[in-house]
Order: sequence, then structure tokens, then C-alpha cells
Amino acid sequence: MSSASSTPQQKSLQQQSPQQKSPRPQSPHSKPTASPFKQPRAVWAVAFACVVSFMGIGLVDPILKTLAGQLDASASQVELLFTSYLVVTAVAMLVTGWISSRIGAKKALIAGLSIIVIFAALAGSSGSIGEIVGFRAGWGLGNALFIATSLAVIVSAATGGFSGAIILYETALGIGIALGPLLGGVLGNISWRGPFFGVSVLMLIALIATIFLLPKTPVPEHKQRLSEPLAALKHRSLATTSITGLLYNWGFFTLLGYSPFLMGINSPIKLGLVFFAWGVLVALFAVFGAPGLRRRFGTPRTLYVNFALMAIDLAVIGLFPHSPTTVIVAVIIAGAFIGVNNTLVTTAVMSIAPVERSVASATYGFVRFIGGGLAPFVAGQLAEHLNDHIPFLLGAGAVLLAAVVLSTVHRALDAADRGEVEQPELTELDEVEDDDAIPEALTVGNAD
Repeated sequence: MSSASSTPQQKSLQQQSPQQKSPRPQSPHSKPTASPFKQPRAVWAVAFACVVSFMGIGLVDPILKTLAGQLDASASQVELLFTSYLVVTAVAMLVTGWISSRIGAKKALIAGLSIIVIFAALAGSSGSIGEIVGFRAGWGLGNALFIATSLAVIVSAATGGFSGAIILYETALGIGIALGPLLGGVLGNISWRGPFFGVSVLMLIALIATIFLLPKTPVPEHKQRLSEPLAALKHRSLATTSITGLLYNWGFFTLLGYSPFLMGINSPIKLGLVFFAWGVLVALFAVFGAPGLRRRFGTPRTLYVNFALMAIDLAVIGLFPHSPTTVIVAVIIAGAFIGVNNTLVTTAVMSIAPVERSVASATYGFVRFIGGGLAPFVAGQLAEHLNDHIPFLLGAGAVLLAAVVLSTVHRALDAADRGEVEQPELTELDEVEDDDAIPEALTVGNAD
């Protein structure tokens, strides 16, 4: 946005800071913001839908062993429930901006939610592991359309600025990840079909809430090109942080997808409780831990240490995969590291990407979900053909490599924390964009 779009208060702040290298106003990372939990009804409707959508990630965890037993499937075949869902989500991310920029954000959300309702119900009606994997792929298509658009809507309509919107989004992610396994365990204890039908019903409720609570959104004047998300990878800052996300998600989804096979627990409810405890830590550290650590130590330093700790945690599972108690404790503890990573990696991507946030979200989603989708399947294959140690040691190595890759944009992340723009591509392409302003491509009108 141009400086002409700045509010009088923002212009005044710029005039009072002559030492800044660019006229970009102070980043929300370094100034107090309104509470992220005081939001219009429309934002809460979308946030609720986000919770249900993210429940789909861990929903199948408690029933993986049940599915393998009842449908006569191997561990790697069952892991395809993650792979088909996340890989399709990743690829579909490349077209979500093209679609939403032509039909508007609200219609895109409705389309995504409708697809999830249908394919989640179809998965619950399936009779084989192959059918469930296929329907999970369709579910991933709706998930991509919903996730990319929901982040854009929350960023544009939420009060409290960009940081507040990210915290609200990560809160929804944390709650969804925590409740997904719990719901999956409770309903899975009745039947493996229960979790799929449960999500379908909850998504139907979210769909109705979105239809009635989210105001009509105008079709943006700027029509996104299909090539934009991939073309955005030419920018080093976005490519680097996206690869960081891929490597981190490799470790994340190795833990999420394969650890249930090592816990020695056959009860879906008990497995659900383990991952519920894990998810609670994800939510708490995403919302409260990450912002405090960033303010004290900065984004890059916090992430370096956090990646190292998560790598150690994964390595412990890799060294003692046949000790159920060790695996359970390590999985729960990992929730703290994952919560911090989720918030700060997403914030890092959005803070230094020199493109529209909707494009950055699609690009980042594409790259990171490729890692998240492939990791569980590869873990199953490695365990079947080698041993249970290798998947988690590989995951630990991937997370450590994520820290190394992230270090190559250390200066840019420090600059984003200070509210400065140091990279030439940022000052050229994103000059004086207001952090609290709403990018034109994300505008959804008056949310209240």
C-alpha cells in the first residue's frame, strides 16, 4: 500500500521517528496491540470453522491402529490417510488464491467447507482403506480452499492488527489440534466411522455459521494469477522460510503420524487423551509462550533453540522407540515446541515475505504441507523395511536442518522484529505497507 493510505495517527508516528531507515510504520511485533480475543462475530464464526478444520489433522490419530486391524492394512497404508490429505492440500494451495480472487472470500470459504462436509461423510461411509484415502484427498481439497482463505479473512477482519490475527489463528489451530484426537478417541471407541461423521456434522454447523455471520465479501479488483504462488518462490526470504516450514513439518508429522504405533495403547480413547494433552501444550505455547519468547529473545534466536529442543525430543523417541512410556512423555512434551514453532514460523513467513499475504500464505502452505504429507508415509516405509529408530532420527535431523536454513535470513527476521525493512526486495516490493492496514486483495468489508 502507498503511504497515502496511512491513517493520520500512523503518519504522525512516522514523523516522530526520523531515525527509521524507511517510512514503514513500526511493526506490531514491537508495539502493544488490542486483545486478539475481542473480535467481531464474523471473525469468531471463521475461527470456529478453523478449529473444526484443524481437528481433521489429528482426528485419525487414535483410530490408526484400529483401522489397520479392522481393514487389514499395513502401517504405511494407514499413514496414507495423512499423505493424501496433506499432499492434496499442498497442491490445492496453489489455486486457492486464483479462485478466491474471482469469487470472493466468503464464497471460497463456503465452497471449502461444503467440500469438507461431503468428503468427511463419504470417508465415514467407506468400506476399505483405499476408499478412505481417496476421500481424505477430496477432504484435503476443501481444506486447502478453506485454510488459505480463512487466514486471509481473519487477518483482514480481526481487530488487534496482524500479530493479533496470527495469535487468534494459531489459537484456533491449537484448540483444533487438541480436540481432534480427543473427539477421534471418543467417537472412535464406538466405531472407526464415528470421527469422520463427527467432523462432517461440525463442519456443517461451521458452514451455516459462516453463511449467516460473515458479511458478503466483494470480489477483489486484483485477480491473482495461477502462477503467483510458485513465482513467489523466486524471493529468497519466502523460499527460505517455506523450506524451513517443510523441514520442521517433516519432524512434526513424523511424530503425529507414526508415534501412535509405538505407544502400546490399543484403546482409541486412551490414545486420544495422550494427544489431547499434547494438543493442550500446542495451544498454550502457541498463544502465550511464543509471543513472550519472541519479545524477550527475538524470532530467530527463539526458533533456533526451539528447533534444537524439538530435535532432541524426536531423537529420544528414535533412540527408545520400544519404550511406550518414553514415547508418550516425549510426544506430550513436543507439544510445547510445536506450539512455539507454529506461531513463530508462520509469523516469520508473513513478516518478511515481499508479496501479498494471501500469496505468501498459499506459497508457504504448498511447501510445508508437502513435507507434512510425505513424512508419515516415509516413516511407515522406513519402519517396515528398516526399523522404528530411523523415522524419528530422520525427523530430528530435518528439524535441525530447519534451524540451519532459517539462519540464512537471520538479519531479515531481526529487522522484522524491530519493524525495519532491510532487504532490498522488501523495500522495493512492499514499501511502506501498513502492518495494521488491510491489503486490498484480502478486504472483506465491514465485519461488524
